Amino acid sequence: MSYIARGLIAILVSLSVALVPIRADAAGLSLIRDSEIENTIRDYATPLFAAAGLFPENIRIYIVNSDDINAFVAGGQNLFLNTGLLVRADDPTQVMGVIAHETGHIAGGHLARLQEELRSASIAQILALVLGAAAAAASGEAGVAAGVGVGGGEMARRALLNYSRTQEQAADQAGTKYLDRIGQSSRGMLGILEKLSGQEMLLTARQSPYVRSHPLTSERLSFVREHLAHSPYADAPTPPGFDMRHKRMVAKLHGFQQQPGRTLMIYPETDTSVPARYARAIAYYRTPDMPRALTEINALLADFPEDPYFQELKGQMLYENGRPAEAAEAYSKAVALKPNAPLMRVAHAEALLALNQENLTRSALAELQEAMRQEPEFSRGWRQLAVAHGRLGDIGMAALALAEEASLLGRKRDARQQAQRSQALLPVGSPGWLRAQDIENAARKEDR
Repeated sequence: MSYIARGLIAILVSLSVALVPIRADAAGLSLIRDSEIENTIRDYATPLFAAAGLFPENIRIYIVNSDDINAFVAGGQNLFLNTGLLVRADDPTQVMGVIAHETGHIAGGHLARLQEELRSASIAQILALVLGAAAAAASGEAGVAAGVGVGGGEMARRALLNYSRTQEQAADQAGTKYLDRIGQSSRGMLGILEKLSGQEMLLTARQSPYVRSHPLTSERLSFVREHLAHSPYADAPTPPGFDMRHKRMVAKLHGFQQQPGRTLMIYPETDTSVPARYARAIAYYRTPDMPRALTEINALLADFPEDPYFQELKGQMLYENGRPAEAAEAYSKAVALKPNAPLMRVAHAEALLALNQENLTRSALAELQEAMRQEPEFSRGWRQLAVAHGRLGDIGMAALALAEEASLLGRKRDARQQAQRSQALLPVGSPGWLRAQDIENAARKEDR
């Protein structure tokens, strides 16, 4: 299932007053989850991380549901990319250029002290702190940020994510080096810098957050142009398939984030490309016009029966329109085609659980256990796992799953209570009992 525009990690409502200076909906800033988009970005980024001498598997990539053009690194090796950046990038090389630059910040240890202090913060806390810093920048009031943050107002008042010009130039130099190492052109880095170059003259409140936190200079533009003039990879082609994947990603974001009528204007019926058909299928589903939505997605599947993401979208359409049996069939095909996609497994399990049959609940349990093995930080999966365990009468494991979910969402009191409940029900010394004890101890430590 695609969890686009469904804030999985929403900023707390209590922050809304502090965020008014940014934009009216800033309090709803959230992360989105989508297997296709995440895998696309991961494939862009992995060679660059490796070229920087980093371990790609240790770097977490988060997609922020925001129309602003922005990207930043926070809390150690956490890379955040806004949907506004992805949609406005002209091609995959521009997204790769931003990732290469941000990788330069990670490898260079820029803002290392602050990153260290943020390392143990939850992702929701990091986003809250970023929002507080952005509110202060937009309003000109340092005190705005003081109401938002981790570890009190002092950290929030710091120059969060405000890189110096020296660090920006160093990150550009490192980024172009990493692009050369993987045989890719730096033209995308230049393209995104040129796209943003006119924004420095705007009032602070109207600037892109990326411009505020990553100061642009003529020297930076000159450096990248000079590098391109001498790089043997200046005209290197985009990796095979990346252009289509970028267009599909943009179409999907438009489909889920724009009003359906707007999407249908951007992708009219006269456009018979795969991305346009994809966007229209989503727009019809959101209208809602299920007959046309299913006609569009079935036509795509007739042409591309082995595409897991088209199967996934069909499953989502059917599940959210009260047809769980058909949805489970579509999700089952998606998982078979993409077994290392935990979000698809969770969606498949949800459809199976909706049928409320013991044999299907057991299948859902197995699906969820594998999904959480692959991605233990997906809170929605733990919630569904609690449902499956509860239906099968294993209340101790259900409580443990709820403790995992609460811990991920920063609800330490709930995590501690559910962990205690789990320990009371599970055999002493069993793996589940030991895990519950770890969650309880971690929650108590954070309370202290």
